[in-house]
Amino acid sequence: MARRDLYDVLGVPRDADAPRIKRAYRELAMKFHPDQNPGDAAAEASFKEVSAAYTVLSDVDLRDKYDRRGFAGVDGQGPDLGSFTELFEGVFGDLFGRKKERERGRDLRYTVELTFEEAALGVARDITFPSRGSCSECSGTGARGGEAGRHLCSACKGKGEIKVQQGFFGVSKRCATCGGGGHVIVERCATCEGDGTITIERVFTVTIPAGAIDGSTRRVPGEGEPGKNGAPAGDLNVVVKLRPHPLFKREGEVITCDVAVSLTTAMVGGSVAIPTLEGQGEMKVPAGTQPGSVFRLRGKGAKSQSGARGDLHVRVQVEVPRQLDDAQRQLVSDLERSLRAAQTPETARYGERLEEVRIRRAEKK
Repeated sequence: MARRDLYDVLGVPRDADAPRIKRAYRELAMKFHPDQNPGDAAAEASFKEVSAAYTVLSDVDLRDKYDRRGFAGVDGQGPDLGSFTELFEGVFGDLFGRKKERERGRDLRYTVELTFEEAALGVARDITFPSRGSCSECSGTGARGGEAGRHLCSACKGKGEIKVQQGFFGVSKRCATCGGGGHVIVERCATCEGDGTITIERVFTVTIPAGAIDGSTRRVPGEGEPGKNGAPAGDLNVVVKLRPHPLFKREGEVITCDVAVSLTTAMVGGSVAIPTLEGQGEMKVPAGTQPGSVFRLRGKGAKSQSGARGDLHVRVQVEVPRQLDDAQRQLVSDLERSLRAAQTPETARYGERLEEVRIRRAEKK
């Protein structure tokens, strides 16, 4: 199968300048990139073809040879694309502005335990955790004596990578002599053993915003372990573990809780102690409060992201006394006989509905 002219592959004229060739390659590489076309063999083949064409036409010497003699002027065999990974790292990686290979710092994970109140209102917490930090003995160089203890790598001239010719195009690879760092250590630092980092205890103040739930993660960019050779640091991921509260439950910014109220307080009214996010408070219970009644305390709930407070909903659980003695039974009986129908309207209405059901059943018979 005849190979296409490299200028035709990129869709540029033979007198196109370097910026135009690079623009053409950018567009075609993005169009045919395997990540954009998963499982498409034709797209992958096109991607390799345009990458090979760009490799030749972007190199002044190779382009001149190709212009004078065609494919025979390059190597007479056609492109040796090498592995797809090498092609991507060497040509396509450079296209997207990748710098010499640097090892990004490791992400760290820390679990912080919060009270219900802290999670609902937000909190700033100092956390202490082990991390890798720059070695102060060698200033992070890994060499004894710091910068004086290392020199530029003679193989890559400090670039951290070397260009290897494969067929008629070059592929950039990490320098094996310096490991990509661009420098060679004469004598390793005794403290960090040449790594440039040591384990230290870090103290960091992390801010947990209001509304955090159990298992939620707060990512703090750039606060993980430092990278090597000037690479960026990793991230710190703070995972929230929420202690269960004995009374509170949360639904968004609304907090709910059940409060036990004695029968006499529900009957004649009074005050009961209630929990709030700020501490213990009091709530007035009006006379005649029924079981299951819900009282809304405005602005006593959790904070929203805007800083506004939700409400606290207090549900009354009226407790009926158990195991009354004879004297108490007599008192309750006397009380019941003294009550008027208007004082127990629900009981009266229930009796009326029950009677209505009895009458309907009798009529059907």
